[in-house]
Amino acid sequence: MFEKLKQKWGVNGFNLTLILITFAIGGSICGRLARYILGLLNIEAWSLCFILLYILLMTLLWPISVISVSILTGQFIFFKNYLTKIFKRIFGNK
Repeated sequence: MFEKLKQKWGVNGFNLTLILITFAIGGSICGRLARYILGLLNIEAWSLCFILLYILLMTLLWPISVISVSILTGQFIFFKNYLTKIFKRIFGNK
């Protein structure tokens, strides 16, 4: 599995480890920030409004969180290219 990722992304084992760590830390920070923001809004936990806003916040905060962590792990160029590819798939090649 990891060999396929290394080939697909064109990275070595050390960079793959840093990329996976960046995904994990960025996702965790994103989740905590979203719950913190929803806590400030005093929305009842796990209500429909909470769930919808949580998904929206996660969608908006995830790229910011991952890019921020990638700067610290030295993987900024990989994540800049990765997010550019994702945004092109979502919004088209405009």
